[in-house]
Amino acid sequence: MLTGSLVALVTPMQEDGHIDFEALNRLVEFHIANSTAGLVAVGTTGESATLEQDEHLAVVRAVVKQAAKRVPVIAGAGSNSTAHAIELARLMQDAGADMLLSVAPYYNKPSQEGMYLHFKSLAAAVQIPVILYNVPGRTVADLSNDTILRLAQIGNIVGVKDATANIARACDLVRRAPKDFALYSGEDSTAMAFMLCGGHGVISVTANVAPKLMAEMCQAALAGNPRQAQELNAQLQDLHQLLFIEPSPAASKWALSRMGLIADGLRLPLVSLTDTSKPLVEAAMKQAKIL
Repeated sequence: MLTGSLVALVTPMQEDGHIDFEALNRLVEFHIANSTAGLVAVGTTGESATLEQDEHLAVVRAVVKQAAKRVPVIAGAGSNSTAHAIELARLMQDAGADMLLSVAPYYNKPSQEGMYLHFKSLAAAVQIPVILYNVPGRTVADLSNDTILRLAQIGNIVGVKDATANIARACDLVRRAPKDFALYSGEDSTAMAFMLCGGHGVISVTANVAPKLMAEMCQAALAGNPRQAQELNAQLQDLHQLLFIEPSPAASKWALSRMGLIADGLRLPLVSLTDTSKPLVEAAMKQAKIL
């Protein structure tokens, strides 16, 4: 089972919106050097909503090539159309991804049975492992714990990213899920508590800018060392909050540009971090000792 700090990787772009593949390679090396356990390419933080399908595929291929099997690559493969999600999943598998991360169908508000059949169909279409992604704050559709546990009985559905920030729900999953079913937090601000309750890691936005500290915090929490985990998380807490001060990944991309790793480029309808927010994010970076 893959554990620890997995990064929800941004997709570097020039200021004109074109993908910067040289910067993407730098980010892969940055994360490998700083103990990130896995790279999640073209998820929500990777601006999957505004990448064309050929760009989505090109980014995953580039991350797979640069990672060169040193860490696993998890490719985003979600849609509110089951047929399109299956198409993406097969493309990501062919691109060399080690696993898939597939979000609950958004906007059309399917029932629990509809979501169960959606993910069952997707898993049957590929051979690589699938991680479910429940983020009702974005999708409106809330994948219930009971449905997650039904899906956990399917052989290649191996885990879930839970972005509800609801620790009671996480504890329920820990209690009832199969022992080999991976439970990942999708909310940095509650990830430490999630792991101390028995979760296995986090798919993290904060790890974009503070990978080493996130990795160390996860290691402490997973080792059952709450005091050390709390001390490390205290350094990160402002980042957990302020990287979402404006629609993500605006703050993460500005922070990475401040660190000299990428340019500060996003695609509309997202826009760059405002001047009002920049000093606040910079202060959080200094609190985490990454500036």
